Formats: sequence, C-alpha cells, structure tokens
Amino acid sequence: MSKLVLLRHGQSVWNKKNVFTGWVDVPLSSEGIKEAENAGKELASIEFDAVFTSVQIRAIETAMLALVQGNSNKTPVIMHLDGKMKEWAEIYGEQMKRETLPVYSDWHLNERYYGELQGKNKAETAKVYGDEQVHIWRRSYDVQPPHGECLKDTAERTIPFFREKIVPYLKKGKNVLISAHGNSLRSIVMYIEKLSKEGVLALEIPTGKPLVYDYEEGIFSSETK
Repeated sequence: MSKLVLLRHGQSVWNKKNVFTGWVDVPLSSEGIKEAENAGKELASIEFDAVFTSVQIRAIETAMLALVQGNSNKTPVIMHLDGKMKEWAEIYGEQMKRETLPVYSDWHLNERYYGELQGKNKAETAKVYGDEQVHIWRRSYDVQPPHGECLKDTAERTIPFFREKIVPYLKKGKNVLISAHGNSLRSIVMYIEKLSKEGVLALEIPTGKPLVYDYEEGIFSSETK
C-alpha cells in the first residue's frame, strides 16, 4: 500500500486580496505560510518518496515549508532536469544522495489559466459582468473565461500527467505528495473519485488542508475525514 497526499497551496497574497490569479506567479501570504507549516505538521509521520508541484512559487513554497516540518531525515531538493542547473546541482556526497527527497515541478500541475480575468478583483468583476456570469466562469465545467481555461481544459493536461508520471510511483509502493492548486487538484480528485462533471462542481479544496489517499492494486481510498 502507498499513500498519495494532495495539498492545495496555502493562502496566496492574491487569495487574500480576492483577485483572480491563474498563472500569475504570486507568493504565499503570511497566513499561507502558517497554513503550509501546519499542513506539514499534520503530515509529519509520512515518509514521502517523491514530490510533485506546479512550477508556480506558491505551490513550491507550500511543499518546501510543509516538508521541513516532517520527521523524515530526507532533504527536499528541487530536481532540475536540463541545462546548467542540472549539471551544476549534482550531489556528490553519497549520504546526502540517499537522504534526498526529489521534488519535481511541472507546468501540467499549474492552476487553471484564467485568461483576461487574471489580476482582476472578483467582486469588482461581478459588478461589471454580473454575479451569475462570474459564477459560471468560476464554477462551470466547460465554460471558459475570456481567453482562458475551463476546468475541462485543465483536466485534459493534469489527468494524463497524473496517470503517466505519478501513478507509476504509487504502483511501486511509493508515497507521493502533490502540491498544486484548487483547480488542478479538483481535476485529479475528479479522476481519483470518479466524479461526474456535475459532481465535481460542488467540490471545494481549501488552502493548506491535505487530502490523504491510500492506494493499493489500482484502487484509491480516502483517509481524509
């Protein structure tokens, strides 16, 4: 049996300001830092074998802050897969190699792209377009915001990545942490729990609250209360 933990990043600065963020790369707020640290304390007893994040700083910050709260002797290390960073980030100490927890960042786990809504205050946008239209843009499955992604579009990149890159670790009995975003994680939960496109609309994933699954013989079962 292996464990899969899904962790939405802690509150970001723009979450706090009630602004559409999407792919804009903003950091955690002070509250978000506390949320990430608290999540790490909750997960302290799990020995992770691999970590996956989006390429966005709020997800990376959350993973790193959470992991250093754990009981493991492993050091989380961002794995650079090409270029000078790969060459010059080589670890030569054999003990440190053994105690490295690899952290892989990939754009397929990025937040939903909100297009022309990015950087706009949600309440002010509702005044312009109406509450109903903004609700449709935010919560519908297949209606895109202006020049952005709907949840269906997000799922079309996150789910194949999850199946092809992450599930193989679980099949080998490895424990995996994914630190990502509300919509990229919603799409993965939709796949794991076999939710319909109607069922996923009611799914809320709060910031900094781990979702823990056991995985055995191709079956996911939720530990989260």
